[in-house]
Amino acid sequence: MGNDADRYRRYLDGDDNGLIEIIEIYHEGLTLYLNSIVNNICLAEELMQDTFLRLAVKKPRFNGRQYFKTWLYSIAKHCAIDYMRKNSKISYFPIDEAFQMSDEEDIERNYLREEQKIELHKAIKQLKPDYAQVLYLKLFEDFDTDEIASIMKK
Repeated sequence: MGNDADRYRRYLDGDDNGLIEIIEIYHEGLTLYLNSIVNNICLAEELMQDTFLRLAVKKPRFNGRQYFKTWLYSIAKHCAIDYMRKNSKISYFPIDEAFQMSDEEDIERNYLREEQKIELHKAIKQLKPDYAQVLYLKLFEDFDTDEIASIMKK
């Protein structure tokens, strides 16, 4: 398994599979991150697609000064900001509707884990947006503080 910067370089060199691999790796996490910004899972999915479309069409250069994931999440954040500037009214989608029960062996454990996630998301939503983004990136995406600072331009 190659690293993500190599996958992106492969894509820039003409191998579409490089971008497909990046999308497969990051689409879910990116959608949840964007949902933490816009509070609308459907809109977050659209913004995730816009992020990858921006990679496919504009082909921005990755300079390697930060981790690829940090760079990608920065692009996604800018897609969300651009959208919010253009459309100042955003509809809200309850976060607890975004989580569904899993049909795995231990249903009770999975149920409790999902309930904890929902409660954590609810608590995070009550924070100022910048604080909520920091916690989301740290707790759910495992970014370190330097990467979070880079994404948030702080």
